[in-house]
Order: sequence, then C-alpha cells, then structure tokens
Amino acid sequence: MRILVVEDEKRIADFLTRGLQGAGYAVDAAANGVTALEFIHGADYDLIILDIMLPDIDGLKVLEKIRNLKVGPPVLILSARGAVDDRVKGLELGADDYLTKPFSPRELLARIRALLRRSRNQQNVAEALQKIRAYRFAGWELNVRLRRLTSRDRAVVRLTNTEFNLLAAFLAAPQRVLSRDQLLGLSRLHNDEVYDRSIDTQVVRLRKKLESCDDQNRLIRTERGAGYVFTAPVEIVR
Repeated sequence: MRILVVEDEKRIADFLTRGLQGAGYAVDAAANGVTALEFIHGADYDLIILDIMLPDIDGLKVLEKIRNLKVGPPVLILSARGAVDDRVKGLELGADDYLTKPFSPRELLARIRALLRRSRNQQNVAEALQKIRAYRFAGWELNVRLRRLTSRDRAVVRLTNTEFNLLAAFLAAPQRVLSRDQLLGLSRLHNDEVYDRSIDTQVVRLRKKLESCDDQNRLIRTERGAGYVFTAPVEIVR
C-alpha cells in the first residue's frame, strides 16, 4: 500500500513518514500543493493524507483537483483547523475523513486502515457491478449499466447517485445484516461524526421510493442496534 503525505511542516511530515513506514506502508511526502499534484499524476496511491494550510495552493483546492480525477484515492485531511465549518467543508468537497492536530498516532493508523479497508470493499463492489447487467427483486429491476430502477408496474423510479449505490450495496448482499459502517463505505458516503447518522437519512429516502410504488412489501428492514437487512431474494442477470 502506497500513501502520499502532503504536509508543509517538515517535523510533522518526517514523523508521519517514519510512523507509516514502520507500519508497513510505502510513503512519499510533498511539502506543497504543486508537488503533491505532480506526485498524484505520476503515481498511483492507495491513500492521501492532506494538510489544508499549504504554502502555495490551498489544501481544499488540491482536494478538488483530486476529486476531479476519474479514479481518485481516499483522502484523509489532517489539519490544525478543527472548527465544525472547516470539517464540514472538507467532507462536502470529497474528503473521506478528517482528523485534527494534535492527533494520536494510534487513532491515525486506525483511521487509515478503516479507509483502506472501505476502499477495497468499494473496489470489489465496482468490479462485481461490471459483470452484472441487472438485479431483479420482488418484481422490481435495477439495471446496473443504465443505472435505472423499474418498479413492479414498469414505472421508472429516479435515484440519486447515493441512492443507487446504496441500493446496489443492499442487492449485492440480500437477506444479510449490513451495519451502518458497511453501508457508509459501500455507498461512498463520508464516515465522520458530523455525518454519523447520514446513512439513516439515505435509507429512509430509498425506502420511501421503494414503498411509494409497492407499499405491501417492506424491502428494507431495520435491525435495531445492528443495521439494515434487504429482505427480498435477489436474482442476478448477467
């Protein structure tokens, strides 16, 4: 696993580099945004640790450029800016996690491992979806290639990108309990305490769309304290 550290303060950059190398990761370090973008365009990284306050390009601008890439790695913002507004802005721009300075090295490693694990799960789901044409369940069909959901009466139900990803995650693991953390990762929602209930909101919205056309079937059941279950059997069309 290869990690890029973008940090202008040499003492912190060296500390991060030594710690991550000691944990078994290959590490590159960039002291400014321009160098970071050169690294990103010249190599594949599994994760980027990004400081916001950089001497040339603002870290959030660097984040925007990363998110404009067709395929971008997870980004963990590591910053002295700890205000809620800063955290929310970073997450809304596409950061996958946000940790404030000073930080615990153990917590940083735990968050890195969680992000890498979530990234691998997302990649596995994406690869699986490439081999699937559609899912069918309870008279419904989700056409994966067209990203189109069709109800039992053949009406097309519009889904947001997050709702599509969330439904695809449920259909890939039907009749199994999926925790909030699993669904947050698989549906590409940001997993941070600011948004720790966002998955519940998205499930409610998806459930309303499914039940507005089929109020006889409770397709998504809440398992109190554990997560959610997609209750219907699912057929895969390849």
